[in-house]
Amino acid sequence: MSIRSKSKEIYMNIYVGNLSPETTEDDLRQAFEAFGQVISVKILRNRVTGESNGIGFVGMLVSDEGQAAISELNGKNLKGNAIKVEEGKRIISHSSDQVKKEGFGGGRGDRGDRGGRGDRGDRDRRDSSDRGDRDRRDSSDRGGRGGRRY
Repeated sequence: MSIRSKSKEIYMNIYVGNLSPETTEDDLRQAFEAFGQVISVKILRNRVTGESNGIGFVGMLVSDEGQAAISELNGKNLKGNAIKVEEGKRIISHSSDQVKKEGFGGGRGDRGDRGGRGDRGDRDRRDSSDRGDRDRRDSSDRGGRGGRRY
């Protein structure tokens, strides 16, 4: 069972698979309306071609009606294909519920003026004889821009 948080309505999200390319959202709505009130119908489509991916979702307001539709329609022929009908997983909105977290891990984003490792890349690979006066520096001094980083 899925819960719509804004309106506090409880409704059932139903997964429908193995849809034929000719099946429309109206076809799905008509098939499920025989069992009760349908509040939403969506057939997933390829973004580039617009063709059906063979997967759809139907929202029904009353879960008893949704269970009846699942029982009766699973394996039935719709537009030439035996469809698979089962209770869908809960829908989670990732865009509004998540808070952007910064800190450890995650994306690389803008690195500012750090410049990656290119500015000190081969300095550590040099032989100690190539260092000249630099070998006298403090063992804790890492070179570069100075100061402690952490």
